[in-house]
Amino acid sequence: MVTPEPTASSAALSADTDENGVALDETAIIARDLIRFDTTNYGEGRSNGEADAAEYLEAKLVALGLTPQMFESAPGRVSVVARVEGANPDADALVLHGHTDVVPADPANWSVDPFGGLIKDGLLWGRGAVDMKDMDAMMITALGDILGSGRQPARDIIVGYFADEEDGGRLGSHYLVREHPELFAGATEAISEVGGYSITLNGTRAYLLQTGEKALIWVKLISRGSASHGSRVMHNNAITKLAEAVATLGREPWPLRLTDTTTELIGELARILEQDPQKVGPDELVLATGTAGGFIQGALRTTTNPTMLTAGYKHNVIPDTAEALIDIRALPGEEDAVLARVRELIGPDIEIQIMHQDIGLETAFSGPLVDAMTNALGTHDPGAPVLPYMLSGGTDNKALSLLGIKGYGFAPLKLPAELDFPGMFHGVDERVPLDALVFGRQVLTDLLLDY
Repeated sequence: MVTPEPTASSAALSADTDENGVALDETAIIARDLIRFDTTNYGEGRSNGEADAAEYLEAKLVALGLTPQMFESAPGRVSVVARVEGANPDADALVLHGHTDVVPADPANWSVDPFGGLIKDGLLWGRGAVDMKDMDAMMITALGDILGSGRQPARDIIVGYFADEEDGGRLGSHYLVREHPELFAGATEAISEVGGYSITLNGTRAYLLQTGEKALIWVKLISRGSASHGSRVMHNNAITKLAEAVATLGREPWPLRLTDTTTELIGELARILEQDPQKVGPDELVLATGTAGGFIQGALRTTTNPTMLTAGYKHNVIPDTAEALIDIRALPGEEDAVLARVRELIGPDIEIQIMHQDIGLETAFSGPLVDAMTNALGTHDPGAPVLPYMLSGGTDNKALSLLGIKGYGFAPLKLPAELDFPGMFHGVDERVPLDALVFGRQVLTDLLLDY
């Protein structure tokens, strides 16, 4: 089995104990080990690769008595899939999936080594601690609790660790769905990241269960002008034209629109916060949720955020080309209308190229799986309400939906009120409480046994 090489800052902390010498739960150990594999995905096919993490997880699955398969879509871009036999062979299978790649982390901005897997202050720190090597570890230990005790999950479980999620899943989930759909035979539902975690509302702990996610449209804007000396009067400056288009999209006040999911969520927020939704608007209600507001507010409207700029090659040369990347997230079903509006906003002089596009999803907050997830949370945190929400980002559930598989976000974590958990997705100093990992392991175990 591949084991991660400890970095300089983690070498002295490799023992499977916390800073007080208390033994770590196996979930924390596996999540820590996974963080120490630098699986950075830079986008557009550039990546450190997931091979080492995939081999590590393959060995863990083999140790559980499973027969995992490895799939390499491109050099170093490796996904792992295994099937766990359930007690009821006639029941539809459930896909339990995670991804092993992470977004880049600049060590200069972090207070710890982002790939050190440091245990400090009762938390596990590192890139992937919340997105989503915590859930990757919880999946393994929950299955281990079931299989190690001689039991079976209630139905077949297809466990998958996918590559390339952070670049739209083209070399991971989409590759598998396209090239190996037989892996998911019999599956009708799936659970994965960015849901099932707790928030605190007016002193009340509640859980967000992800039942929808916005569409993803990554575009490149290209502006063309006249190359010339930097001292000239230039009305056809590619950078100037691009800057105007970028500023227009970045400042566009997209209108608020509630879907079925967000309508139900806003109603529940108003009830818990004891507010009149006829007097308090959705934005105000969402911001009253505190740290969760950053994620939830993005689900109330389209967003068009500039993320990268490329232009020029010398201070005194006006370039003839300038480019920008825009991350567009549209509400489900509004993709075409949003693209048409973007083209209208940037004008005819700016070329637009779609780099990657994927669909939005929305699933009803009802049914046996939703009931089972709610009950599993209720067993370990009695009385805490469970609310539906739409993710402003996206997950590998988009790819699985092409096979008719309904996906939910359910990586259960019981979190302290002061922890800005949503803010750490793609942020700095990612960290997750050790006791939250144990909670997630227990909730997932119950869910897989009961549903």
